[in-house]
Amino acid sequence: MTYTEIIIAIPDTALGEILIAALSEQGFEGFEEEEDRLHAFIPEEAFQPSALEALLAPLQLDYTRTEIAERNWNEEWEKNFEPVTVDTFCAVRASFHPPLPGVEYDLVITPKMSFGTGHHATTWMMLAAMQKIDFMGRRVLDFGTGTGVLAILAEKRGAGDVLAIDYDPWSIENARENVGVNGCKAIRLEKLDEIPASGPFDVILANINRNIILRELARMEQQLRPGGVILLSGLLQDDFEEIEKQALQHRLPISQKMTKDNWICLKLDKSANISAADWIN
Repeated sequence: MTYTEIIIAIPDTALGEILIAALSEQGFEGFEEEEDRLHAFIPEEAFQPSALEALLAPLQLDYTRTEIAERNWNEEWEKNFEPVTVDTFCAVRASFHPPLPGVEYDLVITPKMSFGTGHHATTWMMLAAMQKIDFMGRRVLDFGTGTGVLAILAEKRGAGDVLAIDYDPWSIENARENVGVNGCKAIRLEKLDEIPASGPFDVILANINRNIILRELARMEQQLRPGGVILLSGLLQDDFEEIEKQALQHRLPISQKMTKDNWICLKLDKSANISAADWIN
């Protein structure tokens, strides 16, 4: 597969985070961040120059474009990757790293072009938030699985059945490899781009982006078991008010909010017996 690489000069890292969120909605699948530049990758056939220019023009940003053949992503990964830890709860490492001592869950992930290694704030917060959720014997939906890292942690935490979905066949292939390396048996992978009508699920994990979350929120509520929980990320702090408004309309009050590097992670509860004053803590 041939990819288009876009390089954007950025004045600060905060703007880079905002661009990653916006470019993800346009179909960009991989990102490399430098101090003053952002590299973004998209399949050549999915690239829409007009959409990119409409995004960058108001910000007075320019870009350069390069067509690249499929890389040896494992080699690129080995050049740059360092293990990620979430306290002593879990570690995300590549297969060429030794296990990290003192962590409860050891996750071996090779990302290729897929999203989800723990390095990005959204994935890190999702992993951290999963520490406080009871997965034992639960049915889990991982919506937008990417590398499969959240699905893998859910099974290691005791989930009895995990359905991991993604619209991108590259991600499904990558997740399947990672599921095998981690010895997981309860994870099913399917190529889907919306919440399936195969619930009810006890836990829904969705680290995607604002527009898809808003589009799918009603279906999430429909496929979530009473008493179930949803973890959302891929959201910026500026997205909070709209997400909260729509979540309440679907009877999904927000019970927890985590913030990291201008990104947020939210926990929503179906039929949670809490007062409005307790929704944010």
